[in-house]
Amino acid sequence: MENETAAPTPETPAATEASAPPPLPEPTEQQVVEQLLAARGKIYGELGKVIVGQRDVIEQILLALLSGGHCLITGAPGLAKTLLVKSIAQVFHLKFSRIQFTPDLMPADITGTEILQSDADGRQMQFVKGPVFANMVLADEINRTPPKTQAALLEAMQEHQVTAAGYRHALPEPFFVLATQNPIEMEGTYPLPEAQLDRFMFNVVIDYLPESDEVTVIQQTTANIRPVIEQLFYGADVLRFHEVVRKVPIAEEVVRYAVRLAAASRPKQKTSPGFVNDWVSWGAGTRAAQFLVLGAKARALLAGRAHVTREDIEALAAPVLRHRILINYRAEADGVTVDKVIAKLIEHVRGAGSAS
Repeated sequence: MENETAAPTPETPAATEASAPPPLPEPTEQQVVEQLLAARGKIYGELGKVIVGQRDVIEQILLALLSGGHCLITGAPGLAKTLLVKSIAQVFHLKFSRIQFTPDLMPADITGTEILQSDADGRQMQFVKGPVFANMVLADEINRTPPKTQAALLEAMQEHQVTAAGYRHALPEPFFVLATQNPIEMEGTYPLPEAQLDRFMFNVVIDYLPESDEVTVIQQTTANIRPVIEQLFYGADVLRFHEVVRKVPIAEEVVRYAVRLAAASRPKQKTSPGFVNDWVSWGAGTRAAQFLVLGAKARALLAGRAHVTREDIEALAAPVLRHRILINYRAEADGVTVDKVIAKLIEHVRGAGSAS
């Protein structure tokens, strides 16, 4: 009797599919919008566990997050800027990193550096990632570090990459930078040039809280209470929000309104209003109108509307324009602030539109 060797049974296609279930299908645009709207109230609820008041500030940072823009945050110390950014990162399940900028900080301290490593194959250079390799980076007091280090961070903001020893290292997506500036003690600082300020979508101003809100903050922070923030999204959801925001429809007349608002801030032009020629030495560029439209789309989406209105543009005029308009000494002598110039710009462009 011959010995019979049983041939191995090949794995059937059914068994292969059972062992590796197919990936879930990508959600449709409608599903992405419904996901955001369903969690809209819960976002504010989760942040409200640790942040009291500051509704406008929270909304502006959320709009930048949904649009894929970076934020400049201006406010005095002790106003919970770090806590706010860290809490938003927790809600969206993003890797958070905080960098304290100092006069002796070097570019490699934030981007990373190459070190010599020894292994079985010998010695070789290995890149060690710096704290900028995170989804949400808080650049604390960015105006206290020299321009060379500022430029390293701003390159990462623009290109979403870091270059070290001639090699490109991509940053994780999504990637956001929220840089803080302390408006007091400006001596010995390195203010960001206007061209670099222009890379920030919003300049968000955090002011002191009303007395009742401040009482609530003191009660919460001096008690044995540690609220837990629930995660509502993932990084992949944020990337989908970026795509959906750009697809929100907007009428040409609303786009033209944003363009006119930015253009009206430029002095010495044919259509420049008199107060701009008197008070402004440098106005907003084209990027301001781009961010006005993009932020307005995100605001309309977050409000559950399918179109953008002029009110969306006007609501974001201050955070978009306040770091792009440079007032002169005459405005300062007259006690005029940038926000007052922006308010007059809205009145002027609104009136010119109704007249035409």
